[in-house]
Amino acid sequence: MVEATRTGPESPVGLRPERGPGSGLHWWAEVLLVLGFYAVYSAIRNLFGSESVSPADALANAERIIELEKALGLYVELDVQQAFLGSRWFVQSWNLFYGTFHFAVTVFALVWVYRRFPHLYARHRSTFLCTTGLALVGFALFPLMPPRLLSDCGEYGACLAAMHPYVDTVADVGGLWSFDSGTMQKVSNQYAAMPSLHFAWATWSSLVLWPTLQGTSPSARARVAQVLVAAYPPATLFSVVVTGNHYWLDAVGGLVVLVAGWLLSTLLVRAWVRAHQPSAA
Repeated sequence: MVEATRTGPESPVGLRPERGPGSGLHWWAEVLLVLGFYAVYSAIRNLFGSESVSPADALANAERIIELEKALGLYVELDVQQAFLGSRWFVQSWNLFYGTFHFAVTVFALVWVYRRFPHLYARHRSTFLCTTGLALVGFALFPLMPPRLLSDCGEYGACLAAMHPYVDTVADVGGLWSFDSGTMQKVSNQYAAMPSLHFAWATWSSLVLWPTLQGTSPSARARVAQVLVAAYPPATLFSVVVTGNHYWLDAVGGLVVLVAGWLLSTLLVRAWVRAHQPSAA
């Protein structure tokens, strides 16, 4: 997943000989790599949809998360959601944020670094891919019913509205997409909540973009960009909670898998460099 650029006619197809080490592949090869990786990730994540996991097991794990948050005095998800349900346009805007920024900002970060800071690209891309792949471990070992399904009486919900009166804001308030259609429920993993890749990707995007904004001219536009980049992870955390898609501990899990992805990518970088160092004469 990490590659240095070679020079000369012997350079393999796909590498960018005009760029320095760490710049990654040609743009079309990078698109194929990232899309192909995400397709494999999605296939593994959703191989059996939600039908391979018992709702009772996913509910039991949700109750464990809730009890832990209560023990910490930080079970706030229900209060946060109910505080804003009275403002329809506000909730709809966060539904839109949750459904679009997750991909849009991540793609922007990848393209931005690829174009403007090519020497950093391969390492950042590798961390992103490792983080995404490692999330599958959490999904497999800890299937988790998200808050929005605790009150849902469908096939994958717990039908516990009296005890956990969460609202699926996309289904009940409105948005551009929904997990509630029969087809989507069959092909997607409704219990892939721990860790939160929304939060992991948001934090990765901010960590990637923030250094590229340093040293820029102190214009109003640059300051606004810095504020937006810094605010993106907290905004994402709010969005996943207010929409009923995650517990805040899922975001902690997202940070853990991001750190693990960075460490794994570091090991891969070192191994790749050692493997491609010229042998002593």
